[in-house]
Amino acid sequence: MTVHIIRELIDEVEIKNLNMTNSEKQIVCVAICSRGIEPLLEAELAALGGKIIKQTLGAVRFKGTLRMIYSACLWSRLANRILLLLKTFRVDSASHIYDASSAINWEHHFNLGKTISVDFSGTSGVIKNSLYGSQLIKDAVVDRFRRLKGARPSVDPFKPDIIIKAKLDRRHLSVMLDLSGKSLHRRGYRKGLVDAPLKENLAAAILFRANWPALAAKGEDLIDPMCGGGTLLLEAAMIAADIAPGLMRKNFAFVSWSSHDESIWNEVLSEARGRRQLGLLSLNQKIIGYDVNKGAIQSAKRNIEESGLHEKISVAVKPVSKLNKPDAATGLLITNPPYGQRIGETRNLELVYQQLGQSLQSNFKKWKAAILSGNIDLARRLDLTPVRQYQFSNGSIPCKLLLFDDMRSKSAVIRQRIDSHRLTKVMTPGSSMLANRLAKNQRRLAPWLKKNDIKCYRLYDSDLPEYSAAIDIYDDCFHVQEYAAPPSIERALAKRRVQELRNAVLHFAPNSKDKTFYKVRSRQHGANQYVKIPSRNGKPLIITEGAARFEINLGNYLDTGIFLDHRKMRQIIASEAAGKRFLNLFCYTASATVMAALHGASSSLSCDLSQTYIEWARRNFQLNKLATNQHQLLNIDCIEWLATEPRDFEYFDIILLDPPTFSNSKRMSVSLDIQRDHEYLIRAAAKRLAPLGTLYFSNNYRKFKLNNSLMNAFLVEDMRSETLDVDFQRNPRIHNTWRIKNKS
Repeated sequence: MTVHIIRELIDEVEIKNLNMTNSEKQIVCVAICSRGIEPLLEAELAALGGKIIKQTLGAVRFKGTLRMIYSACLWSRLANRILLLLKTFRVDSASHIYDASSAINWEHHFNLGKTISVDFSGTSGVIKNSLYGSQLIKDAVVDRFRRLKGARPSVDPFKPDIIIKAKLDRRHLSVMLDLSGKSLHRRGYRKGLVDAPLKENLAAAILFRANWPALAAKGEDLIDPMCGGGTLLLEAAMIAADIAPGLMRKNFAFVSWSSHDESIWNEVLSEARGRRQLGLLSLNQKIIGYDVNKGAIQSAKRNIEESGLHEKISVAVKPVSKLNKPDAATGLLITNPPYGQRIGETRNLELVYQQLGQSLQSNFKKWKAAILSGNIDLARRLDLTPVRQYQFSNGSIPCKLLLFDDMRSKSAVIRQRIDSHRLTKVMTPGSSMLANRLAKNQRRLAPWLKKNDIKCYRLYDSDLPEYSAAIDIYDDCFHVQEYAAPPSIERALAKRRVQELRNAVLHFAPNSKDKTFYKVRSRQHGANQYVKIPSRNGKPLIITEGAARFEINLGNYLDTGIFLDHRKMRQIIASEAAGKRFLNLFCYTASATVMAALHGASSSLSCDLSQTYIEWARRNFQLNKLATNQHQLLNIDCIEWLATEPRDFEYFDIILLDPPTFSNSKRMSVSLDIQRDHEYLIRAAAKRLAPLGTLYFSNNYRKFKLNNSLMNAFLVEDMRSETLDVDFQRNPRIHNTWRIKNKS
């Protein structure tokens, strides 16, 4: 390679002399997906243990161990391909492509006995023909083998052993090795054919957007009234039963890769087979499909039989007009109805959409619905108002996924708005000002929420001092914590402001009346910290954060089961957790432990005094399919436990110490005051750090000051700005966080 080309290289990631017995070596890859799926794919790869580098249009760049890469190929429900990134370089001439590609150590990746093909995409001012780009790389590969081996590999454009992918974006070319082979959407169960089938990974993305993983974890039923070949049914069942989507595939391209490790692959495969067996035993909800077309139902039955899920999925011939009230009170109706692409279809389909909408309004009042449509005019015939919409592409057809939580007709919704308008007439200037602030905050947060797929966040935190409350949104529910008025505020004035606050919330979200939870926030003592609050609607809910699922309760406890202001801290711990031992002190419902475990923590111990919270944490572990022998829960006084001498196995790479501000529970041997006791807690916790380990210390006392003596004893870094997410940045005193390491 010339000196000029070396100077022009902007990013080189080349795998040299890989020794795959070292299972911890990090490999940089690119996962390819359809547009619109990127945020979901990023979360999926992170849950599989990958470290995200960058999300781009139709792709996510990440790195992981060989085991993680195999898991991505086997477990990704959303990716089309997993590509090993060999090199990215700048292209100023055709010779740059040849020279830089020649410098890649191809002989480390495959031998002469393997056939190859080159797939080149993209053009530029230098390369105006993708076939020409493909030819340049092919020549570079075979010429290098001739120089080094005296012979060249054969080219097979139809069934190659090794597929080289090259993507030219403006003047930058990425050269990659396809580890997947056939597109990962080809699960292996599709034997029965129907017109315009839905791709398997698009079906999975739709199910994720419809929050099916959380609904499935609660045992909710699923119905597809226009199931076609059954793709949505099959993908839903595999998600619910924890079945790896690639388990039926005959082979992957990485088996021809020189660095392939058969033993690691067999371990990943064996684990997936075991999880399938356990998942099928726990899959008890109904997954049902209907279609008016007898041929489609026959195809669906064949596909279901091929997948081995015939005992878990039922299908039958039934038109939408005969859709009856389901047995379950709640569940998910999801479907991909025809779009009317052919002449004369639209008029007939108008009635089908209308009948579907009527059935949803009459029979599925408490269900959720998700409908993918490439014809918005037809979708309007549903006579329903979606709560959210997502853009997708079904082949070449742009589509919208419409999500419905409210099964009232549009006219009923309009009447609700009229009632809300009447409310506006009696709203005071103060409540109007507060409602406007809520709307302003929502507009400000909306782009960030959409980009990061965040559904649980803080909307308001005493922005207007006279309305002292925190308002959090959990999916479509409101959690309003009113701070008790000080004695200096007249009782009548405090009461009026509380009513104005409630009117403002109702005006801002007129459909939220039955989904809004009001509490008064004051300092809790002793057992009051854990006592239930009488509530008529205190039913547990399941929310998602990235790849994790958590149980929350907005009605029965002062706190909800998850601290939203700790979101960034959970992300930081997750990013560092792979292969690490994690200790969570004062763990509450162990949400940080769940994130660490899902991102590859080798083991964890979570401790809390409250049996209520430990059982709650156990349910969170079950929701996320975490093994309690590997991730342990301990119901104990953390202060007493820290006072004991650590045993050999009680040293940890990451420790989270997040005590309450104050506690005098009767079960504690001594009371806890965070300002008074934090130095003891930090020093005791630091004794359990493994070499090079990290202690994260956090608390929510707004007047807190860290003792200077700790600065001299440890390496201490203030993380407050690093751990405040966008929705909490207005109030930097919301929590205090430090990263602490031993000096030696």
